[in-house]
Amino acid sequence: MFHPLAFTKTFAMAGAALLSITLVPVLMLLFVRGRIVPEHRNPVNRLLIAGYRPIIDVVLRHKWPTLVIAVVVLLASAWPASRLGSEFMPTLNEGTLLYMPASLPGMSVTKAAELLQQQDRIIKSFPEVASVFGKAGRALTATDPAPLEMFETVINLKPEEQWREGMTTDRLIAEMDVALKFPGIANSWTMPIKARTDMLATGIRTPIGVKVFGNNLAELEKVALEIEAAVRKVPGTTSAFAERLTGGYYLDIDPDLDRLAQYGLTVGEVQDVVSMALGGERITTLLDGRERFGVIVRYPRDLRDDPQRIATQVLVPTADGAQVPLGEVAGVQVRMGAPSIRTEHAMLAAYIYVDTRESDIGHFVEQAQAAVVREVGFPPGYYATWSGQFEYMQRAAAKMRVVIPVTLAIIFMLLYLNFRRVTESLIVMLSVPFALVGGVWLMWLLDYNLSVAVAVGFIALAGVAAETGVVMLIYLDHALEARAARRQAEGGVLSDRDLREAIIEGAVERVRPKMMTVVAIMAGLLPIMWSTGTGSEVMRRIAAPMVGGMVSSTVLTLAVIPALYALIKRRQLLHAAPHARVVDA
Repeated sequence: MFHPLAFTKTFAMAGAALLSITLVPVLMLLFVRGRIVPEHRNPVNRLLIAGYRPIIDVVLRHKWPTLVIAVVVLLASAWPASRLGSEFMPTLNEGTLLYMPASLPGMSVTKAAELLQQQDRIIKSFPEVASVFGKAGRALTATDPAPLEMFETVINLKPEEQWREGMTTDRLIAEMDVALKFPGIANSWTMPIKARTDMLATGIRTPIGVKVFGNNLAELEKVALEIEAAVRKVPGTTSAFAERLTGGYYLDIDPDLDRLAQYGLTVGEVQDVVSMALGGERITTLLDGRERFGVIVRYPRDLRDDPQRIATQVLVPTADGAQVPLGEVAGVQVRMGAPSIRTEHAMLAAYIYVDTRESDIGHFVEQAQAAVVREVGFPPGYYATWSGQFEYMQRAAAKMRVVIPVTLAIIFMLLYLNFRRVTESLIVMLSVPFALVGGVWLMWLLDYNLSVAVAVGFIALAGVAAETGVVMLIYLDHALEARAARRQAEGGVLSDRDLREAIIEGAVERVRPKMMTVVAIMAGLLPIMWSTGTGSEVMRRIAAPMVGGMVSSTVLTLAVIPALYALIKRRQLLHAAPHARVVDA
């Protein structure tokens, strides 16, 4: 899902790097001419220096307290981090709802149509709804195994500008859910694209699902019903519905071979009659312009809606032209059986669909798992797994446990290749955890949950935070090297005062390019935070960690890195001149 984003950002940065060393120098020669205002006279730069110089003076006088405060702030971020929820992905508003209730097996076609029409009328009564279209059962395709008792209703919504004041998607779903409470019906709400993706990936059409595995249908249903009852008590559960593995009605027609032989009939001839009389047979095609309509012939409903009528009214023709009632040559009776049979991992499976409006899917599943462990006893050889979005979360977490360390390792390797020193590389790497501070606090303030989108934002933040740290460290190194070169030309050695002045020069005099780097990044991210419309839910969660992280990363870059740099370089000076008296300026 994030491949286009990753490729776009990678190619954009590669193109920008190439242009910065090829086209930009040429453009500078062509257009940067005339009277150029010195940097110390630039009003923006003077304002930044005036505000930053007192700060860097305090930092360099109190280096250890500065580092202690930074560590305390980092540790304090554990509090909001512990209160962040978790989800696979934020709900993507498609502008259309999909209402997917389920009922007990054995519902007739007539009753299903009546219930579907009643539900559609209730949904259409909401002023936010533009149109409603529902279906019961399966479509005319072998890839749709939906039973008759499963409904799918597509609800097209009006633009949000036409909604009632203060109405949101979650509130609208909650109101519809209350209005559509029917006995024996378990409601579930999702969106069309999301539902199809979820069902293709896990087979679960609700945000959370439980899959129970075993070897006996009756025992599976018993365990599934116990899980349904346990999960329904969990706070935040909108509905919980376990698939019924028994209770389906089947019309069994068993040919009597002896009676068939008496009339000179074969089993195939009886099956052909049953297929045409009850199921229907296409006999021709009606042409209407470019449209084609199949003409199907079968017995009228009043002759095939009762087993007794089927046995007496469905006639089987014999070779001599006689018409024999179906009941004379076959047994016709209704039997109970499994509405559907699922298998996974070479075992029978039962699904429990759990719908919740809680955004913190991880915490909800923890509560539900505890309730199942507490209240449900599994027979030997039976077990349950949690699916739906929670299954996605587990897969994503497993990938992140690999991706994040690899990302940090790559950043450190690139830093080491640039500085050729471990010390400077570690200083820049410290910007990563401090950048997380702002991202975590902003996530908590916005009430966002941890998700794959948020993880992508934090991974991108790690690279950007390292970039700003590199900018600061390069200016500090250049200033210190220049000061050391002047002292060497004078025949002296670098003193602690020289170190302090070099840090002030590198940090203060070059504050404008560092702030330009941060402001340019923030300017590109803030419009995303204010965006609305389809897809904005995901993009805001990618941008939020980066926006908050850039704030804390800027503080780290301007205060903590100079203090840490001063301590490390001062120690190096002491080791380089062990007999020199170094005075803390």
